[in-house]
Parts: sequence; C-alpha cells; structure tokens
Amino acid sequence: MKAIVCDRTVRVDLAYPDPRPQPGECLVRVHLAGICATDLEIIKGYMGFRGVLGHEMVGTVVQGSPDWRGKRVAAEINCVCTRCEMCLAGLANHCRKRTVLGIAGRDGCFAEIFAVPERNLHLIPPSITDEEAVFVEPLAAACQVRAQCPLDARTRAVVVGTGKLGVLIAQVLHGTGCRLTAVGRNRGKLLVCEKLGIQTAHVADFVPRADADVVVECTGAPEGIELAMRIVRPRGTIVLKSTYAATASPNLAPVVINEVTVLGSRCGPFCEAIIALQRKDVEVRTLISRVFPLEQFECALDAAKNPENLKVLLKIG
Repeated sequence: MKAIVCDRTVRVDLAYPDPRPQPGECLVRVHLAGICATDLEIIKGYMGFRGVLGHEMVGTVVQGSPDWRGKRVAAEINCVCTRCEMCLAGLANHCRKRTVLGIAGRDGCFAEIFAVPERNLHLIPPSITDEEAVFVEPLAAACQVRAQCPLDARTRAVVVGTGKLGVLIAQVLHGTGCRLTAVGRNRGKLLVCEKLGIQTAHVADFVPRADADVVVECTGAPEGIELAMRIVRPRGTIVLKSTYAATASPNLAPVVINEVTVLGSRCGPFCEAIIALQRKDVEVRTLISRVFPLEQFECALDAAKNPENLKVLLKIG
C-alpha cells in the first residue's frame, strides 16, 4: 500500500506492507487525513518515532467486527492496555503501555489503510462531512482545555498562538462566554478569528498586563511559554498545548514567584467534538487551506510549513 514513512527522512513509500490487525483491532481505509504541528515536529526528531506518520483522520472500516464494517469513523489516537493502574483509574490516555497512532510505537493514518483497536472508533454521523470529520481529533484536544479548566463570563482568557489548534481552541473558549483575546503574529489567521467573532491582538501590539485568569499556550514554539508567563495573573492558570523538539528551557521562576498553576493538556473527548460539529458550534471548513493527494506529500509538507496556511489535508481514498 501507499504510505508516508518517517525513518530518519520522510518519504512516500508506494509498497509499504499492509497492516496486520491484532485481535480486537479493525482495518480502516482512510479518506482524508490532516497534517498537524506535531507531525512536523516528529519529522524534526520529536519522540524519535519511526513508521507511518499521521493521527488525524476520517475513514471507513473495511475489516473487523461486523458491527463496524462499512461504518465511517474517526479514531482516538491512544491505543491502551485496559489493565494497568492508569487504565483502571479511568485515565486510559495515560496508559503505561500505550502506543499512539503515528507518534509512538504504532503506524499512523498517512496510509491507504491502518489498524486500530475497535474501542478507539467513533461513528461519524451523516450530517458531518469528511472535511469536517477530519477535525474531530484536534477539536477534541481543544475541548479538553474547557474540561480541565472551566471558564465562564467572569473569566479573562487569552489564547497565545492562532495556528491550526489555536483557532479551534479560541472557538471552543469563545463558546463559554468568557472574555477572550486571541494573540498571534499572522494577520491572516487573526482575521479568521475576527470573522468568527473573536477579539484578537497582534503580538507586536499586545501589551502583557499579568491580568489573565487563564492563558492557553499553543504557539508550537519555546518562546510561547515565556509570553504566557507575562500574561497570566498571580495564581492564574497556564494551559500548555505545544509539543516540539527543543533543548532550550524557559526560565520558570515566574511560575514559582506568582504561584501559577500550569496544566499540560493533550487529547480530549471525541464525543464532545462530534456533537460540536453536528451542532455547527465550531466552524472548521474555512480553516482548510490546501488539499493534496498522498503522492504529493512533499508539496503538502511545504504547504503545512507555510505560516500563511492553516490546515493542510491529504486526500487518500
């Protein structure tokens, strides 16, 4: 089969071995897949991953349980043991033995077909298009911010970074009625937020006042946390979303001095994301900048690296 393989270099492999599903797994034929910032960092060496890239997708089950065959699905990325203390405590996303699609120990979805545990599948309703459904995984990650850090009309919140994930997070937080500002450096992406009714500020014009109750950092760059520390109020909360390959560490003394709560935030509730797409609570189709066939991955990769673009998709099947 055709697949995008990362092994010191990244390449299109036209004859990659077909996956062999383990007991309890399904095979999914991929329709669309999304390139995210984590994929770009993995190519740079983040996580030391070797194998098929990709973890954002929508596709159709072609082999596995009769209950799922022929169904259109999105798939959660954490493949877990169900038996360790984290799984038994209801924290399966932190399973001690987990593999993660296209990130750690398991081939991902930048391929014609991939294998995934049946328990990871979520049915996509007919009212949601493929172009919307491919956003389920990143939208779930955006919803996780709200789950970890409740907000209301009294909350002063700032999203730092208006890339692919930042725009989704800004929409989710905007829906809570909080006093929200999205801060970024790309004026085109700030305009996208403004068209969605979200207040914005260019980083060059934004003056940190150490007065935000909640700051969500999703710049994908080490300097993002430094800006977040200058925005958050004493005893406020910083939510970290960025993952990147870097050796430099920021000076965290302000976290101690100001008694700031720092929350790491990763995967989120797929069911909530699917409902949000059904209700049209979140706009995603306008975030699609380019769509490429799998064979043109190099062009897709260049487009994904271009700061003028938001979401770049791979059309696979």
